[in-house]
Amino acid sequence: MDHSTRHTGTTHDQGMDEGQHGPADVATRGGASWGTAAKATLHCLTGCAIGEILGMVIGTALLWGNVPTMVLAIGLAFLFGYSFTLFAVVRAGLDLKSAIKVALAADTVSIAVMELVDNVIIALTPGAMDAHLSDGLFWSALLGGFAVAFLITTPVNKWMIGRGKGHAVVHAYH
Repeated sequence: MDHSTRHTGTTHDQGMDEGQHGPADVATRGGASWGTAAKATLHCLTGCAIGEILGMVIGTALLWGNVPTMVLAIGLAFLFGYSFTLFAVVRAGLDLKSAIKVALAADTVSIAVMELVDNVIIALTPGAMDAHLSDGLFWSALLGGFAVAFLITTPVNKWMIGRGKGHAVVHAYH
């Protein structure tokens, strides 16, 4: 089957990119590309980073201990990660209840892996848990954790999308 006939008159030349296929399209093509997985992971990373940085800044500025600061940061990472997908699928026409189900299905594993990796790196970086907002160590551990989390989460997302799971469920609404 010609690729352009799968999309009711839509071709790649008209703006459709590889990341805009539904789960069935991914399965028929034999799996997700690294580009598609990287885009999904970057989408997840954006929400996670906003939430986690905001949580770390708030907790650190309020002189909270490590545990409450990390709990806040992780909670906000999930909140912002889900909200990006939620906003997109509601804008595409889904009702709120269905949109919440799509966001949970699309992002839970990706956010969980990203948060686990990022927070383990921060926790294992000597001095990072005691660093303040003005310390380069605070920012280098946080950003370094995001970079490693991206590298580890991308193959997870590739595997999931290739099986019609994870971020693949969102593609039907793009």
